[in-house]
Amino acid sequence: MLNYAGTPPLAAMAETDSRQLIAAELRSLIARIDISMRLIDAAMTSDDMESEDDSADLSAELGSIEIVVLDDVTPRYATASAALNTCRAELRQALQKLSESGNPP
Repeated sequence: MLNYAGTPPLAAMAETDSRQLIAAELRSLIARIDISMRLIDAAMTSDDMESEDDSADLSAELGSIEIVVLDDVTPRYATASAALNTCRAELRQALQKLSESGNPP
């Protein structure tokens, strides 16, 4: 995690510059969330593939009896993905509000 303890306050910057800096940071956070969501999707897909392979091997051994494998990891991935999706939406809304505040009527 980044440590901003030594960072000078934004109050010393021009309002436009600080707004641009904040907007850039929000876009960076959104991009990191997108990466995390892709990693979760990839993990879920690989877990699904492994479960299907294991089921196919086991059903072949048992004489083609259909077996359902319950995956206890997928709900956690889905919950994490939903939380990240909500966070991304909130960050996008914050970015929109910031851009609106930069254009006075």
